[in-house]
Amino acid sequence: MSQTLDRVARQEGGAILAGLAGRFGGDLERAEEALQEAYAAAAATWERDGVPDNPAAWLTTTAQRRALDRLRREHTHDARVRELAALAERLPQQEEDDVDLDGSTIDDDRLRLIFTCCHPALSLEARVALTVKSLGGLDVAQVAHLFFVPESTMAKRLVRARRKITAAGIPFRVPPDALLPERVAGVLRVVYLIYTEGHAATTGDALQRPELCVEALRLGRLLARLMPDDPEVLGLLALLLLTDARRPGRHGPDGRPRTMEDQDRSTWDAAAIAEGTATLDAALRRRRPGSYQLQAAIAALHATAPDFAATDWPQIAALYAALERRHPTPAVRVNRAVAVGFADGPEAGLALLATIDAAATGTALPAARAGLLARAGRADEARAAYDDAIARTRNAAQRDELRALRAATAPRPGPDGS
Repeated sequence: MSQTLDRVARQEGGAILAGLAGRFGGDLERAEEALQEAYAAAAATWERDGVPDNPAAWLTTTAQRRALDRLRREHTHDARVRELAALAERLPQQEEDDVDLDGSTIDDDRLRLIFTCCHPALSLEARVALTVKSLGGLDVAQVAHLFFVPESTMAKRLVRARRKITAAGIPFRVPPDALLPERVAGVLRVVYLIYTEGHAATTGDALQRPELCVEALRLGRLLARLMPDDPEVLGLLALLLLTDARRPGRHGPDGRPRTMEDQDRSTWDAAAIAEGTATLDAALRRRRPGSYQLQAAIAALHATAPDFAATDWPQIAALYAALERRHPTPAVRVNRAVAVGFADGPEAGLALLATIDAAATGTALPAARAGLLARAGRADEARAAYDDAIARTRNAAQRDELRALRAATAPRPGPDGS
């Protein structure tokens, strides 16, 4: 039973929360509290009575009722109570409420709430972290991993962001279309990070969380329809399409993860690659290059190479250099170093990695270093670097993949068995 609840929470929790916040007049904190109470009720009720036919609708209805009960207990007899009381009378019908969009053409609950949460009064990092935490189905540890900071640091940042919202009276309202551009950077980052967690899960036994990949792609398509002339919106969609096209090849027939070098490229989604390259071309025609377009161009070079040996590593390294000038993060530097290692030799890549703070990159830096060391023939150092990467990862599938790569660097016995 707990597995069913966990699955529903992971796959539909963000959408449920978005719908609740819309019904509660944009009160995200109250929506989160109500949803957590609904989860607790489900854990007890479903065990006794069985899982309902529509778990998401059950959670939504229960959360709305719990929110109303809480307001009544608090003796808050204002307009919101009357509004929720009227809403409670309609709960059995599960009707969709008409929402005043204040001049907005956004008609998707989750995308509407992402724009609402990405308020410019908060720092870009704070608004993105808060939104990913609330709507992306991620816990604090996973959000911290995406930002390469300790879990305690991220928890404090989220608390400060919520306090600022309360103290400053920042309204959670859907912005009108005229104000969407000032929030789009945060929205794009949220969608990007949701996909990132889906593509390479921070924790658990599975390498990926496909439901997050699917949701990020859905949001990316909605954004492209909403803002078709924004090249970075198109660039993000292209990046997601081109990256997701390779998802079927990331596991072999035995279910074990495969590196890009070992993937069967015939399993890649040719239609998604074609759509991704066409979307990228449309973005580039706007002649306003940006970070997502650069990443999409890198993904296109990977996706369209007939095999790993034919990958245009010099061009990829050049694109990463351009990306680093715009977005100089440790993660980008690690990827650039790997590309340089393939373009100019492993020692060149290792020299770049030596300039990066390992604490700011999680598993990425030691794993990249291990791969380059192995290619350079420095097997003992490579195994030590793999040990470091294995110790850092909390995902079982990634750990197994790293262990297999480490084993491949082990010295083979000679003819005499020595």
